[in-house]
Amino acid sequence: MPRIELINVTKRWGNFTAVDNLNMVIEDREFITLLGPSGCGKTTTLRMIAGLETPTSGRITIGDTVVFDSEEGINVSPAKRNIGFLFQNYALWPHMTVYQNITFGLENLKWKKQDIADRALEVMKMLKIEEFRDRYPAELSGGQQQRVAIARTLAPSPKVLFMDEPLSNLDAKLRGEMRTELKRLHTDTNSTFVYVTHDQLEAMTLASRICLIEKGIMQQYDPPLTVYNQPNNLFVADFIGNPTMNFINVKLLEVVSPKEIKIEFLGNQMLYTATEEFTLTEGNQLTLGIRPEFLPIVDDGALTGTAYSTLPAGMETTIKIKIGDTILSSVVFGAIDYAVDQEIKFDIVGEGIVLFDGHNRAALGSVKPL
Repeated sequence: MPRIELINVTKRWGNFTAVDNLNMVIEDREFITLLGPSGCGKTTTLRMIAGLETPTSGRITIGDTVVFDSEEGINVSPAKRNIGFLFQNYALWPHMTVYQNITFGLENLKWKKQDIADRALEVMKMLKIEEFRDRYPAELSGGQQQRVAIARTLAPSPKVLFMDEPLSNLDAKLRGEMRTELKRLHTDTNSTFVYVTHDQLEAMTLASRICLIEKGIMQQYDPPLTVYNQPNNLFVADFIGNPTMNFINVKLLEVVSPKEIKIEFLGNQMLYTATEEFTLTEGNQLTLGIRPEFLPIVDDGALTGTAYSTLPAGMETTIKIKIGDTILSSVVFGAIDYAVDQEIKFDIVGEGIVLFDGHNRAALGSVKPL
């Protein structure tokens, strides 16, 4: 199975840069998600690897084969890259049965008749659609059509499977079920998956690594929990997590030591200790990033606010806490409710609080209150 490498890959249309000097390695059998807001360049990146879009410059290799090199004039066609591409709209032939949709590509590849039948049965069993083999796409639900599209893509045994927002047309319940199936499918096929999405929940639950892109520039490329707990900058911290991270501008009062600072925020002074040494001066503009789960509501909490709104969802509840002009999000386990403007006491806990530079938005490191 292949290792994919992108070296200084750039794509421009006139003065617009869709992807800017992208360098990344996708290891064999990884499940990579390309994540970011609409128009950030994630689909363009996927299409360049697949050969459906030609980069302006750079180099792309799949396994031991150079499939694109702007300097050497190499540009291997998509058909010769041994990849499968699953589109957002499924693109099933409406006049063909499930079996015919799956075998159509294999017939074009001149497979033997018995090999085609065996492979079609194998992928239909894998995706649990054997009972639908003689039905037409119009007779199937959205989830069933999605399974057929995946089966058709897997049938030629591609080295890599590319997916461009394949679940976006499904309802929320079915998306959850298909995420489970895709994760299992990745293990069963032992293949490399590259998956485009703007849904951070999909990226967090599916990926072995997330490539987060903003305006064509890679912001972070790490395992999901690393991206969540150790974001590189304010954009990453804000994009990942629901409810989003709380961001609080703070005043640096004193640099106590290379690992300790005294700050003032929300009318309180607190001493914070860092996990690693960093250099600060008392003129630094700082922002604290605090995940909602690090704001537990407790009767003897050190901080006091009022309930701006309460959003119970059964298993967990999101509470919006107002302190002055600032509104913070807290998430607690279980279903609770607070009256509007009810007093709430809470604490700040945990070692996952991130300190950001207020000027360049970069993460300086993790801190915890003493």
